[in-house]
Amino acid sequence: MDLPTVAIVGRPNVGKSTLFNRLVGRKLALVDDRPGVTRDRREGDGSIGDVAFRIIDTAGLEEADADSLLGRMRAQTEAAILESDAVLFVIDARAGVLPADRPFAELVRRAGIPVILIANKAEGGAGMAGAYEAFSLGLGDPIPFSAEHGEGLGSLQDALRDVLPEPDEDEEDDGEGGKGLRVAIVGRPNAGKSTLINRMIGEDRLLVGPEAGITRDSISLDWEWRGRKIKLHDTAGMRRRARIDDKLEKLAVSDGLRAVRFAEVVVVLLDATIPFEKQDLTIVDLVESEGRALVIGLNKWDLVADQPGLLKTLREDCTRLLPQVRGVSVVSLSGLGGEGIDKLMQAVVDASEVWSRRVSTARINAWLTDALQRNPPPAVSGRRIKIRYGTQVKSRPPHFALFGNQLDALPKSYTRYLVNGIRESFELPGTPIRLSLRTTKNPFEKG
Repeated sequence: MDLPTVAIVGRPNVGKSTLFNRLVGRKLALVDDRPGVTRDRREGDGSIGDVAFRIIDTAGLEEADADSLLGRMRAQTEAAILESDAVLFVIDARAGVLPADRPFAELVRRAGIPVILIANKAEGGAGMAGAYEAFSLGLGDPIPFSAEHGEGLGSLQDALRDVLPEPDEDEEDDGEGGKGLRVAIVGRPNAGKSTLINRMIGEDRLLVGPEAGITRDSISLDWEWRGRKIKLHDTAGMRRRARIDDKLEKLAVSDGLRAVRFAEVVVVLLDATIPFEKQDLTIVDLVESEGRALVIGLNKWDLVADQPGLLKTLREDCTRLLPQVRGVSVVSLSGLGGEGIDKLMQAVVDASEVWSRRVSTARINAWLTDALQRNPPPAVSGRRIKIRYGTQVKSRPPHFALFGNQLDALPKSYTRYLVNGIRESFELPGTPIRLSLRTTKNPFEKG
């Protein structure tokens, strides 16, 4: 079903993101008391009763030079207005109509799109004077509203029902998982994550620039690559925890971690001019501990492409520094120039297939017999550890269980030997592997 689109606009700190979270029914957008928290457009499926729509949260409208960060944020908001079927123009009812509201009210009026005026922060009748003052904007009757407490939803539902077109029900789901392969792009600040995604989807959808840390929210976008549905997640840059003392940055990083947990494949994007920094290795560790499929992208490759043998050296460095994901795909690319994106996406699809792979119990036990003959487990207190059989418990990521006696005494070095054997024998490069050791109970043991 193709839903109508609604954009939330207004000056900073009037409660747009709180309204967005209220309409989607989840705390998706970052919310803070300071102005200017939202920078990129954030989209979600919203509804009030029987009225369903696609909702876009936007950055606060401010007058600024077009080349500045604020100017680029404003351009993103204007683009959201133009692609919408209706606009929710939000003011702060307690502050009343400010001079900054008027030029932006004129902007949405000129767009020729239905506008619903929301006088937010009017809970319990507070700010009604400011709500009445909103008549002067010429956008129709204001709806007294409280995004924080949910007051005024009935009036907003009626207003949306009057202006929104009926959903297009002709589009059918292609049956392939519906939402597509979930791919998160993560990395340090200024690694080029948003630039890469803009190049992938073919439009300036995400805010980019030379400033580090522009992205705050984890933004999800629907895309299609070679006929396959992909859901891309752009995330905030992740710095070392010790360097993060700002509450908003902590919220942004937490939002990125949530994107990693819900992704199927994570692309850790490195700056090819300074690859494999300590924070890069920490991020890979995080992805592996969450059990996500992994691909490493070496971005800004156009800046180092004149160095012969560099890619081979970096792949060897990856094997040495990241033995827990041995065999992971390392792809060179340029998000700015668009080179290497097809190679990256093929690696993403391949990583997803490896991550989902299942191995039959017969194959596992044939491998186990051979592995035990080549390198038997050590003895503990004069008794040799016995591994009797194994099986795959589940996939995504591949999880294997081995059964025997005294397995809790198995040295970590031998466990690594088994994991490496599983990875090599069953062609599971780069994916996290889980191994459970389950000791069978001795029926002759007392107690």
